[in-house]
Amino acid sequence: MTDVLRRGRASLAFSFFAQGVAFALLVTRIPAIQDRYGISDAVLPAFLAAVPVLAGVGSVTTEKVVKRIPPSRLLRWAQPVVLLALLGVGAGDATVELALALAAFGLAVGALDASMNMLGVSLQRAYGRSIMLSFHAVFSLGGIVGASLAWVGAHWDLALFVSYLPVVAVLLPAAFVGSRWYVDSDDPEPVGAQAGGGGGGLVFKALLPLCLVMTFAYIGDSTVSNWSAKYLEDVLGSSEQLATVPYNVYMVTTLIGRGLGDFGVRRFGAVAVVRAGAVVAAGGFAVVAVAPGAWVGMLGFTLLGLGLCVLVPQTFAAAGRLFPGASDAAVARLNVFNYVGFLIGSPLVGALGDAWSYRGAMLVPMVLVLVTLVYARSFAAQPDRYGGGHERPRTADVGRGSNGL
Repeated sequence: MTDVLRRGRASLAFSFFAQGVAFALLVTRIPAIQDRYGISDAVLPAFLAAVPVLAGVGSVTTEKVVKRIPPSRLLRWAQPVVLLALLGVGAGDATVELALALAAFGLAVGALDASMNMLGVSLQRAYGRSIMLSFHAVFSLGGIVGASLAWVGAHWDLALFVSYLPVVAVLLPAAFVGSRWYVDSDDPEPVGAQAGGGGGGLVFKALLPLCLVMTFAYIGDSTVSNWSAKYLEDVLGSSEQLATVPYNVYMVTTLIGRGLGDFGVRRFGAVAVVRAGAVVAAGGFAVVAVAPGAWVGMLGFTLLGLGLCVLVPQTFAAAGRLFPGASDAAVARLNVFNYVGFLIGSPLVGALGDAWSYRGAMLVPMVLVLVTLVYARSFAAQPDRYGGGHERPRTADVGRGSNGL
């Protein structure tokens, strides 16, 4: 393994970490943002929905952009925009300033998520073994750090700008310096050559199972992030303090599961790991739905973290295997369904909870996660163009660093 690849992996891991910190700092301070700008409860959902919608636009645009410039160059400039937009959210005074900052954040996040996972897929191919889960584990670690920093800011009643500025001041130069060592793939095949057996671009039908799995995984994830505290307090009768614990537990178990997940993929294969993750996640939702009290509910959210955590990274990795000559385009399209699931999940559970019951609402993401079992074979290793059952690292993959572009 060359030093180029090691540096590329470390620099990309830091990019995932920085994104985890930035995203957590935004979403965990939404009440403070609402108070600062005087946004009503009726208008707030529109602001929140605009971010994933624009992120989807950014991801679609990324598919077109990376045909002309490498993903590393796009990531190098998208990450500073995300961090500066976060700072803009804390610095503004007028609603229009918040709208502009969130628009910049959403568009840049779409490009950032897509380009990060493009580089992760190509690095995994160059390594010749599963490393994708480790990148998402670092993202989870960043989320824990960001949420902890947000708690400190809220606890000390710090202004948003004061809370965000030190974080951006540290992450921005570090990410920019680290971007020198990003590693791009250099696949000589034209985009789409592997997608349909004879060209013609990506075949959406072949990618559709992975798109559905991505959507279902994020419906489950958004259910936990948006409804775990309310569920524990209103349905299971916990205290307000205890109700804040499930999401933290979920994040920690997500970190643990992703940290160990690559070893499971290498030992048992991606299909087995995805199936196990789906079953464990479905079991978590079932435990939450029938829990007689808060501590049993906590067990359910713990299982959810261990189960859901493997699905998204392995979905990106599977797209790279399925379309080895068009992995960037596949990842960009697949990434859109990240935001689709996020947009569907929270309103779906809320509407079902109000119309029926929140216990019953938890069964819907449970069933959707179980549907992943139907598509598990899509995660199998695909025969490559060399005729073997696994993809072969290419010399161009391991020798081209983004600092030479």
